[in-house]
Amino acid sequence: RSRILAAADSFDAMSSSRHYRKGMTPSQIEAEFRKGSGRQWDSRVVDALFEIERPINGKGADQRKAIRQALSAPLVGELKACMIEQRAKLSRGHDLAKAMDYILTRWPAFTRFLDDGRVCLSNNAAERALRGIALGRKSWLFCGSDRGGQRAAAMYSLIVTAKMNDVDPQAWLADVLARIAAHPAHRLDELLPWKWKSGVTAVAAQAA
Repeated sequence: RSRILAAADSFDAMSSSRHYRKGMTPSQIEAEFRKGSGRQWDSRVVDALFEIERPINGKGADQRKAIRQALSAPLVGELKACMIEQRAKLSRGHDLAKAMDYILTRWPAFTRFLDDGRVCLSNNAAERALRGIALGRKSWLFCGSDRGGQRAAAMYSLIVTAKMNDVDPQAWLADVLARIAAHPAHRLDELLPWKWKSGVTAVAAQAA
């Protein structure tokens, strides 16, 4: 667990670094990283991927995918080749070898963001959302069973989804629970946080 936490911290540090001039395009960022060579360049590939993401954060899924295919995909391919090369030089029990084996055996999941512009490069947002639960996990033992844990996980997901869409979780859940029994099953998507918010805004506008 300590190795995983340390790795997560290092990725967070890289993702928050600011090495480049404001306003640089993704292609300029990539060119800056490619000025390095050998091991120095290899150690900075992940940072380069995060730098490419920053200018396209919040853009449309198609635009993000196009830029990732043009700029990030070649870097990811070279990163894999480098990892395979370095892995062959390490013993099976080496901590770095275990970390490399972990990501190499999950490579399709790691590279999913290249083919889907909706997917984020990292899961930092989800990790931050779970941090409060992790800090107070001794207080969550009331779940009592596997089914209780699954229900709690579903509730956490609903609450965090509401927060990510700037919706008050308590107001949303109270309204949805009061209406869901009589709501048509084929229109349940109307109760999702992002659609519920627009519906409430429209009703308020009509009342005004």
